[in-house]
Amino acid sequence: MNKEITDIILRALKEDIPTIDVSSQYLFHEETSSGNFIAKEDGVISGIDICLETFRLIDPSTEFTILKKNGDNVQKGDIIATVKGKTKSILMSERVGLNFLQRMSGIATMTARFVEQTKGYSTKILDTRKTTPTLRILEKQAVLDGGGTNHRMNLSDMVMLKDNHIKAAGSLTKAVEIVRAKVTAEMKIEVEVETIDAFLEAISTSADIIMLDNMDLNQMTECVRINQNKKQLEASGNMTLERISHVAKTGVDFISVGALTHSYRSLDISLKF
Repeated sequence: MNKEITDIILRALKEDIPTIDVSSQYLFHEETSSGNFIAKEDGVISGIDICLETFRLIDPSTEFTILKKNGDNVQKGDIIATVKGKTKSILMSERVGLNFLQRMSGIATMTARFVEQTKGYSTKILDTRKTTPTLRILEKQAVLDGGGTNHRMNLSDMVMLKDNHIKAAGSLTKAVEIVRAKVTAEMKIEVEVETIDAFLEAISTSADIIMLDNMDLNQMTECVRINQNKKQLEASGNMTLERISHVAKTGVDFISVGALTHSYRSLDISLKF
């Protein structure tokens, strides 16, 4: 398990059990129990490995068997995994393990719904940096499990010049020129534009990707026509399930959806003895 992920799990366990579990520790000793993780609604699984690791860190002797792996579709009533071991160990692990599993599966499920709306088009669904602080690595993995594509993981991964960068630099062209002279040839540069005029300026720069921010469908279609595949185009802003197929139809390469990691609903999953 990635050390960064292990540290996240350990922090979550410390938050939940700062000293001891006064319910389970005083009630049980060496008794054993078994249980099933059950999907209470349809969705896509993500984080089952994180859930397993949570149980393992509490008690390595706990038997945790995965029946539905990350990326699998589940229907209401499906058994996702089984667990067997000391009763107190299972109860100490349950809430934190489910917290990871439910939230990551919620993101994967929402992502899959957006991806479904782009079928028949080459457009890819991207996530954003609008993630829960310190949990980005998990939330972006959940996007992948749902069939989406990760945008940059952090500010060090690639250059993205948004409206405030451009205003502070003086112009879009100047901002690109300054950065291009200082980064490696492999480092991609993306610029944000909100109008056709700004797009025309951006297409003449050495930027690799142009983000069409909060444009309507007619504007996006015009940008795709002008572009002629010179740059990669990303659509962003107000991306709902109802709108996503219409945006994909314009011919953009990517659609970024902040809602994947900031407006998802946890998938309903329970552990039953």
